[in-house]
Parts: sequence; C-alpha cells; structure tokens
Amino acid sequence: MRLVQNPYDLMNFEYSQLRTRFDAENGALWTLVSQDSIPCVTPELLNDLDAHHKVIEKSRGNVLVGEQMHQIRYSVLASITPGVFNLGGQLALFRQLIRNQNRDALLKYATACIDVIFPRMRHFDLPLATITLLQGDALGGGLEAALASDIVIAERNCQMGFPEILFNLFPGMGAYSFIARKVSPRFAEKMILGGKIYSAEELYDEGLVDILAEEGKGVEAVNEYIRKQERRSNGFLAVQKAKHRFNPVTQQELMDITTVWVDAALKLNEKDLKVMDRFVRSQEKLFLQPQEQTIIPNAA
Repeated sequence: MRLVQNPYDLMNFEYSQLRTRFDAENGALWTLVSQDSIPCVTPELLNDLDAHHKVIEKSRGNVLVGEQMHQIRYSVLASITPGVFNLGGQLALFRQLIRNQNRDALLKYATACIDVIFPRMRHFDLPLATITLLQGDALGGGLEAALASDIVIAERNCQMGFPEILFNLFPGMGAYSFIARKVSPRFAEKMILGGKIYSAEELYDEGLVDILAEEGKGVEAVNEYIRKQERRSNGFLAVQKAKHRFNPVTQQELMDITTVWVDAALKLNEKDLKVMDRFVRSQEKLFLQPQEQTIIPNAA
C-alpha cells in the first residue's frame, strides 16, 4: 500500500488534531485522528474535521499524486491513539458550560458536531463510500461519529457504548437516528438507556458493526473490503443513495435532536455533574494530562 501525505494542494495545510494519508492504489483517503491529550471530541478536533471536510468537497474528490490526478473512492476515518478511537464529548467543557447555564455555547458545540457528522453521512456529495475503522474503544459522541459512515469495521478488542445515561443524559449527536435505521428503534433505545458497554462481537451480531477483524488486523480488513468492493462499487453507491432516499437522516432531524440534548444537559443537577466529574477524573488519570476547559464564546 503506497501512502502519499498531503495528497492535494488544497489539503496541504496543517491540522492540530488530524493527519491525512492517501492510498493511491485503492483510492482511499485516510483521515486519522491524532490527539496528544484525552482522545475526545474537542472544539479543536471539530474545527479540523470541518476544515478537512470542506476541502474534500471543494476538491470534488480529486487528489494530485505527483503529476497524476486520482479520484477519492473511499473515505476512511480512524484514530492513531492506541486502544482508543474516541471517548466522546469533552466532559470537562460540558460540566463548565452546564454549571454556568451557558446555553448558547453548549448549542454552538452541539451544532459544530452536527456540521461535522452530516457531511460524512451524505458522502460529502461525492461518489465515494465512507468507512470507519475502530481499533480501540468508541464511546458516546465518538461512537456517533463512527456510525456516520456507510461501513463500520471493528477489531475484536474494541468496546463501544453510550455511558451518558449514567449521568442522566443521552447521546444527542445522531445515535438514535443512526441505530434506529441501521438496526431498529428498539435496539437504539436499549443501547442508549441501558448504558451498557458492548464488545465489538456483540455489536457485530446485532448488525451495528459490519465487519469484525482480528486484533491488529483492522487496516488489512479495510484494504480487503475495498478490494472486494471494487467489483461492485457502482451498485453499492446506488444502494446507499436509495437507502438515504427511502429513509433519510436529515440535517434538521439531527439539529432537532441535538437541541433536545442541549436542553436536557442544562437540567442536570449537581449530583449528575458529580458523576460526570468522576468520568473526567478517570480519563485524566488514564491519559495523564488534564483536559483543558476550552471556552467557546457565546453565540452571536
């Protein structure tokens, strides 16, 4: 597999929490989340992803490698953090905004999440397929981001779930919409309200994970999937269009639900926030560096 860094001039700028690679042989653009501190959905990561998605759209999926132009046929989202894909929302920020009852800033964060998830879900309006590779745990908003792709490939060692109910909240950035359509509304409620952390194998059996890979074999599984898919890529993309036409997840639906999430978050009491505090301390202990309590200015 030949990887070319910064494959197109339009994408040739630095991200703070992302790395990009292009596999010219498979036509696969790899978007790799790279965070030095707690691997969660920070405003900085959201800004990076938003900028990255916009240049993909602006390039119309064209990538220059040497003097040859290539078409992006697959967009692969993964993480380089060992054992973790993403742990979800930035809880240290949440508790600050909730304690301050800062609805505007909380809604701005939630809207930024939807603005990142929705373009991926609609393939950036390009004839490409989207893949998420999970080589580690995906929780809360991290799992929601993973589920925005057409195909989810997970290594057996991964654990996934929505722990938000433990501090009296719910995942509000697409979880119900994605799981209800891919599996069933009943299973969506079971996952969200149960707070259980599932193994990759359990979610493969339920149909939420599409391909189960052995530990350390995730990249190989992605490449093998692409090789098999090439023979039927036209049909696959047509089916995805039909699926989204039959039962579309609209941006308005996602925004309506995330607004419910914002209002629910602002109703959390001190007891709920103390549970959230324990999650923050656990993450800080695991990843050594405390989360920065990034301040998002009030929306205009």
